[in-house]
Amino acid sequence: MGKNTVPCVLNNDLKTQIMKAKILVVGAGGIGCEILKNLSLSGFQDIEIIDLDTIDVSNLNRQFLFRKEHVGKSKAVVARESILTFNSTINVKAYHDSIFNPEYGVNFFKQFSLILNALDNRAARNHVNRMCLAADIPLIESGTAGYSGQVELIKKGVTQCYECQPKSQQRSFPGCTIRNTPSEPVHCIVWAKHLFNQLFGEEDPDQEVSPDTEDPELKKDGTFTETESGNVKRTSTRQWAQEIKYDPEKLFNKFFQDDIKYLLSMENLWKTRKPPVPISWEKSIKQVDGSSDKEIANSVDMQIWSLSKCSQVFADTVSILKEELGTIAGNIIPAIATANALIAGLVVLYAFRVLQDEFQKCPAIYLRQKSVYSRVILATDNDLQKANPNCYVCSSKPLVNVFVNVNNMTVNEFENEILKNTLNMVAPDVILDGKGVVVISSEAGETEVNNNKKLSELGIIDGSILKADDFLQSYELTININHYEAKEKDDPLFKFIANPAELKAKQDGVENGTAVKMDDDSKKESSNENEDDDDNDLVFVDNDFPQASSSKRRKLNPSVEDDDLILLEELVD
Repeated sequence: MGKNTVPCVLNNDLKTQIMKAKILVVGAGGIGCEILKNLSLSGFQDIEIIDLDTIDVSNLNRQFLFRKEHVGKSKAVVARESILTFNSTINVKAYHDSIFNPEYGVNFFKQFSLILNALDNRAARNHVNRMCLAADIPLIESGTAGYSGQVELIKKGVTQCYECQPKSQQRSFPGCTIRNTPSEPVHCIVWAKHLFNQLFGEEDPDQEVSPDTEDPELKKDGTFTETESGNVKRTSTRQWAQEIKYDPEKLFNKFFQDDIKYLLSMENLWKTRKPPVPISWEKSIKQVDGSSDKEIANSVDMQIWSLSKCSQVFADTVSILKEELGTIAGNIIPAIATANALIAGLVVLYAFRVLQDEFQKCPAIYLRQKSVYSRVILATDNDLQKANPNCYVCSSKPLVNVFVNVNNMTVNEFENEILKNTLNMVAPDVILDGKGVVVISSEAGETEVNNNKKLSELGIIDGSILKADDFLQSYELTININHYEAKEKDDPLFKFIANPAELKAKQDGVENGTAVKMDDDSKKESSNENEDDDDNDLVFVDNDFPQASSSKRRKLNPSVEDDDLILLEELVD
């Protein structure tokens, strides 16, 4: 140990706080497993875990609470069982469920002393951020990507929230989303890319496309392949495909029928989602759907393929590719077990400080690889980052200006593309201010008649003000509508600006057809912060983490010795 490090001994007051605390851990993956282990060994007596995911074979190299015999089981349930082996006297409750479920509302969050996030996707992070703000409960946010990571405290009125600053574009997606619950077209594209690599390119267990919960490809005549020691021997998708000689019918049935049937058996996945429909090779090759070639545009790119044609193209493509196996490098940066362990350790050390209301001692802390420029591996912000006064989530009067063609966009598009996918609302209700017109209701069927109406048909025009609220998140938002017409075919469908002070300048740009795209990159452009550093180019798979601008990071001293980097404040009587 370096000269500046000290033993971490808990004082009596902190021990009492730990014994009384009730902790919620959201996510039981790479970081979540490490956090749960640390909590159970640190004296915490009351812990709850929530995770919707099931255990995959590819998790086993870093999620150490799980073993081969756990594959296919609930991560939350197995994590509970595992940490009880470390300390059988503690009270642990597991939920195999989605944190978005209405059952986990503000009152659910209010029962906890502290929330610890260990999630693998931004949508869930945004949601937990809002729930903690509404419940006024401290949140410790964490994440890793490869050898890098971050821990950040979020506390209403004390720090910025998770959505105060724009995040870099997410360049890849959690494996569990791709395998189990794809919800956007891009998820299907990523799935197809992973499938290509599994069958013909560079194999990567973190890119498995199958649910893998029962390891169906391991079965031979109804049994698993076992080694002499009795352990299950995993057969990769590539090896299995080679054994069946890339038979397109067997491949098709596995990916589009057997895997889908297994996912359908997990009822919790489909509480709020439309369930997928399995497709068999026999039916697909015979089925004709879509429009005939004579009924569609002459351009071959505009033709709507029948299911039968899709199946035939699949078979033809497999036949061609199996003769020309390539090596295609992926762009995945998986979570590293050591990075997860370091970050989880810091999460629990910060939990100690939060329980003692020592918020000022919890600045964001960053894990970085050593480089030729610096040997520092842990660095912190100098101070807590204050809330962005223009944040459309945590400011006192959240406001956003939306630019949209009110004559073209439908109410349904407005709800899904703007309110849910962009502004991260879950169950929005929207009223046209001053008119009392209910535009969108979270009550099923109440405003269904509005879905296909254009915004202007409901009186929503340039200058209209919408009052939106999400009962689940206890979140209210004022939306100023600005009519916007795209000048070029590649112009975005809509744009939004959260900073009222910049509205006039940006509005002038919109009128000239030059306004910035209102996505993550555009929000970065509207900020006065310096450009983010190269870490924004990281791709996130197991746990993505929020990025801080270089202007907010402590300048690293390349002369500092490694042993002096991790400074643990003395916690003794």
